[in-house]
Amino acid sequence: MEKFVLSQSQEDYLEEIYIEVSHQGFASVTAISNALNVKKASVTGALNQLAEKKLINYAPYSKITITEEGEKIAKEILKKHDTITKFFTEILHLSEKEAAANACRMEHIVSDELFERLTKFAIFISEYSAANPDFKIKIEKNIK
Repeated sequence: MEKFVLSQSQEDYLEEIYIEVSHQGFASVTAISNALNVKKASVTGALNQLAEKKLINYAPYSKITITEEGEKIAKEILKKHDTITKFFTEILHLSEKEAAANACRMEHIVSDELFERLTKFAIFISEYSAANPDFKIKIEKNIK
């Protein structure tokens, strides 16, 4: 299986396509344009690039769907986004807005190893905090 190197922008498009397809069975240029706040011409260019990599099924003026490989990559991106957001809100006590904005930037640059360790650390802190309420209080006091 080929390991795709995608730009941050391509990952954002793929992620949005996956979300659209998950909700309504397909994506459209207009929906992607609106969601990402970009021009339709930019969307079309990105769609052509993703279609060349066989991550989506795209033809002008038709519904956009995602391939099995595209879905797999999109799910990995979303998992990083969700996990990082959760870490920022539940462990570092950032606002949802601040956490999501930072997670969106970080999801593209964290290595698999860093992501795995961050995930394990978050699980450890959550479990330890649940078993030791005083620890959770200390974290909250020292972070804020």
